[in-house]
Amino acid sequence: MATTERPATIWARRIGWFVAIWVMSVVVIGAVAWLLRLAIKG
Repeated sequence: MATTERPATIWARRIGWFVAIWVMSVVVIGAVAWLLRLAIKG
């Protein structure tokens, strides 16, 4: 098995990490906004 990777796989991994971090941040921000809205209403 060669350890050298093609640039395509490296780019795919970087894009995968970027998408995963972006989705997690969006979910966290949405949850915080929902909790703040509940706190303000209550």
